[in-house]
Amino acid sequence: MEKTYYLPAEWYKQSYIQLTWPHADTDWAYMLDEVETCFVRLATEIASRQPLLLVAPEFPAALADFPYRDQITFVKCPTNDTWARDHAFITLLEKHSDPQLLDFCFNGWGMKFAAHKDNLINSHLFKTGALNGDYINCRNFVLEGGSIESDGEGTLLTTSPCLLAPNRNDTLSRKDIEAYLMERFNLRQVLWLDYGYLAGDDTDSHVDTLARLCPDHTITYVQCVDKDDEHYGALRSMEDQLKTFRTLDGDPYRLLPLPMPEAIYDEDGERLPATYANFLIMNEAVLYPTYAQPENDARAAQVLAEVFPGREIVGIDCRALIKQHGSLHCVTMQYPESVKNQIAQ
Repeated sequence: MEKTYYLPAEWYKQSYIQLTWPHADTDWAYMLDEVETCFVRLATEIASRQPLLLVAPEFPAALADFPYRDQITFVKCPTNDTWARDHAFITLLEKHSDPQLLDFCFNGWGMKFAAHKDNLINSHLFKTGALNGDYINCRNFVLEGGSIESDGEGTLLTTSPCLLAPNRNDTLSRKDIEAYLMERFNLRQVLWLDYGYLAGDDTDSHVDTLARLCPDHTITYVQCVDKDDEHYGALRSMEDQLKTFRTLDGDPYRLLPLPMPEAIYDEDGERLPATYANFLIMNEAVLYPTYAQPENDARAAQVLAEVFPGREIVGIDCRALIKQHGSLHCVTMQYPESVKNQIAQ
């Protein structure tokens, strides 16, 4: 019998959520207390609901008195940074077989940042037995989890500015890359977004900052309505392109816009990539980033409640995370329920 592996949607039943913890040898050193406050909140909201896979060089002192310690599987491992979405395994499922744990090359978003330690986290995790599944070496191809979205039915959503960016897979054409993705993930179609960006983004427009596949053939996306905003033209073009996309049945997607946060700047006057699209879907909840903008934060929650009825919508202040140019989804990675814990807590 031929085995048919597929890339599950994020809303597929999960086991672990992975966090790779910030420490003094990361770029967070100058604001470690501030970002750890955000990570502790994330860890609390995750571990109070489902198992947390925690990766760090040492167990975080900030979690010494953590009330959900029995929900944590800790793996000691050297790390460069905290962006689990991009250095963690991407998991494929098959009905009659163990999961496949795909280890792609992570090269610091096109060699912008050091990633030599982060690129070895997956092989270290696998050797510890923390994850159940078959290790699949995909290191001849650069791919970050934040750059792709799956509906679990054979459709992949991605962006051409990222996947076609120099210093990732620059010897391959768009046609070559699409053919690779189709075969590797057993896809039926790839939807390429050619527009959309966020100022301050280091990822070359990861799709999880712009538009997200959701249940019932829905796409939530960042909408900019302020013609004076620097993002207006690109995000309007993205919105127009989203309207042209079709499901495998030939129907248009249900499009639900998320608000564009008001501009947030760092101490040097650089705009930071705040986005409500960077939410995490869990088994019983959706964690989404907030930015101390009550009206926009509440509107984003309303949209997500419409998309995910029955799930609790939980806001987490992510103003600390965007100071290093990412947000909530970027620091997490979900694993399907069949990727079970195989080691002692």
